[in-house]
Order: sequence, then C-alpha cells, then structure tokens
Amino acid sequence: MTKATEVTGDLSPGVIPRSPIAKTKLFFKLHWHRGAPGQATPDWVLNFCYGMWLAAFAFKLVGSSWDMSWHFMWLRDDLAPPHLINTVGTVIIMVLVAIHSYTGMGADRRSLRLMQIGLVVFLIAAPLDVINHRVNGLDLTAWSPSHMMLYIGTGIMQAGVIMGWLKYAKPGRTRTGVLIGLWTFFLENTFFPNGQQEYGILGLRAWERGTPEAEPELLNFAANQIGHPVDRVAVEYFTMPIDDWVYPLWGIGVMALIFALARHTTGFRWAGTTVAAAYLGYRLVMWPLLLGMGFPISVVPFYLLAVGLAVDLAFRIGRGHPLLTAGVGALLVTAFGYGMLWVQSQFRPWILGDAHTESAPPVAYWTAAVCLVGVGVLWTAAGPGTRAVNSWLEKRREKTALPAA
Repeated sequence: MTKATEVTGDLSPGVIPRSPIAKTKLFFKLHWHRGAPGQATPDWVLNFCYGMWLAAFAFKLVGSSWDMSWHFMWLRDDLAPPHLINTVGTVIIMVLVAIHSYTGMGADRRSLRLMQIGLVVFLIAAPLDVINHRVNGLDLTAWSPSHMMLYIGTGIMQAGVIMGWLKYAKPGRTRTGVLIGLWTFFLENTFFPNGQQEYGILGLRAWERGTPEAEPELLNFAANQIGHPVDRVAVEYFTMPIDDWVYPLWGIGVMALIFALARHTTGFRWAGTTVAAAYLGYRLVMWPLLLGMGFPISVVPFYLLAVGLAVDLAFRIGRGHPLLTAGVGALLVTAFGYGMLWVQSQFRPWILGDAHTESAPPVAYWTAAVCLVGVGVLWTAAGPGTRAVNSWLEKRREKTALPAA
C-alpha cells in the first residue's frame, strides 16, 4: 500500500474486503481522525456507510411493523421483541452519526445537522414515550404526541441521509437504487400512523364477529380508560379513535408529495411507482409473517401504487413546466388515489360478500376536494420555497464565514 493510499484510503476494488466487520476495521485504521463536515470520502467508504444506513432503517422498519401489530394484541410491551429489533437499528444509527460527526466524511454540514437533530429528537422522544406509558397507561393511538416525536425524529434523520447521499454519490444505478431505498423508508415512516386505522378496522370487525384479536387484559384496560364495560363502544375507542378524514388526506395527499420528491431527486421516470411498489412489497411480505405468528394483520394500502403512478405521469405530462406538472399532478393524484381507494374498499363486498371484515378503513370522500387544492398548492410552492430556503442558508453561511487572513 502506497503512502498516498494510506492517507486517502483510495483502494483498488481487489483490496477492499467483503466482510462488514473487516470493512469496519479497515475504515477505523485509515480514517478514524477528526475532520470538518464535507471531508473527501473514498467511494468504498461512502457506499459502505450508506449501506449501513439502509441496514439500520431496515431493522427499525421490521421492529416498528411488528410493534404496531403487537399493540393491537398485547398490553405489555416491556422488552418486547419488536422494541429490541428497533433498538438494534437505533444503535447502528447512533454509531453512524458519531462517525459522520467525528470524521466529517460522507456528509456536509447541512445533512450532518439533520442527522444529529433527528437523532436527538428521537432519543428525547423514546424516554418521554416510556414515561407517558408509566404515568397514563398504554397509549392507544399511533397519532399521540410522543409517538409523533418518534416519527419526526426518524424523518429528520432520513432527510439528512438523503441529502448526504445526493451530494456525494456519483450518478449511476447505485446512486438511484440507494435513493429509491431511502425514499421507501422515508415513505414508510411518514405513512406509519395510518396503520392505526388499517389494523384498527380489522380489530373492530374481529371483535364484532366474536373472535377478538386483543387479549382480555388489553380490552379491559381500554374500557377502563373511558369508564366503560368491554362493549363495542370501548373496542371502537381502542381500535378506531381517529376521524375518517385523516386517513385519505394523509395516505393520498401527503404521500403524493413524498412520491414527487422521490421523482424529482432521483430523476428516474418511474420513481414514484417504484417506491410505492417497494413499500407494498414489504407489506405483502410482513402480512403472512404476522398471520403465521398469530399476530393481528392489517389491510394493505394498494391504492398507494395508483398515487405513485399519478405522480410519475404528472412529471411526464408536465415535461419540465412546474405549474403544469403541479396542476396535472393534483388532478391525477386525487382521481387515481381516491378512485383506487374506493375500488379497494369494494373488494370486501365484491369478493367476500357478507363476510364480517373489510378491505379498507372507513374514508370521508369529501376530503378529495381538500386533497386536490392542498396537493396543487404545496406542489406549486415546493420549488420557490426550496430556492428561498437555499438562498437564506447561503447568505447565512456568508455572514458567519471567517474573513480571509
């Protein structure tokens, strides 16, 4: 190994070990020294680091999915396996943020700050959620403040990772593939609260047909929270506490904006459809696994594929004209999203007849008008808003920069 190689770490492909442990040892041997954000990063280090980010988010994804199902069945969650799996992902993230922060490699100042802020928010939210459970009992909704802090912290981290990879990865299939993966994780984290209704409606129907999924201790706990016997009112309070207008606006309107960001940042013409398909593929894998383990299952949001397709078609029709793209996008997202959600809701009566189950949560369809206007306005404002923020940040950097000697 030459002197230059020892300093820069620019190794030939044949020298780079395949084992993650060996790569970690090599990284610490060559690069464990303090540096400011934005340090030059060898390709193998960048790819290894962001591969570990994907692995960390995968652990958190599996843990959170199982955790959602767990809480529709069990009251107790201390040292629950889903929490332990999620913790593995969190520990990997803590190590990665420490490495980025100390070496300055693989992230510029802006992306690093987002990673750090997101991790801090998550680490603050985790004990707050535990304290909330200890003081107030089990939190029966995915939309509670402490739970939202967990999603927000994770989302901020993921935004930082996406920005770092965008800045440093070389154009090509690897860059696009990793971006698709990162946007899929970002979509899942943002969509996650909607699982309350997707699991909840099946939990309610299970109780109505006399085969409750939740253990008696959990049902008694939920009923006691509202001073009620264990009846339909109490079970509905536990399973379906969210208004019907929330699910479609979050699942269609907000997810459409994420698909649009994925399409814009990757430049891949079918990015929205691919991200939706990747997420649905994961849900279709988890569904039989949870069923096989005897845990509650959810309806699967197949309509997301239509929303992703609508976004991709809007970019093709708009062809570089922001206003046209946003206007067409709002129309297509609303038509495709609400149309497919309605079709999905009819699967139960069309295919299963009078079976006491559902193929979609309850939906307030009047929200289509809100979605149409909201997506159009936010999509239109995204470009000017981003440019204004970047301009402000650039001016701020210039003001805080030290004068030349």
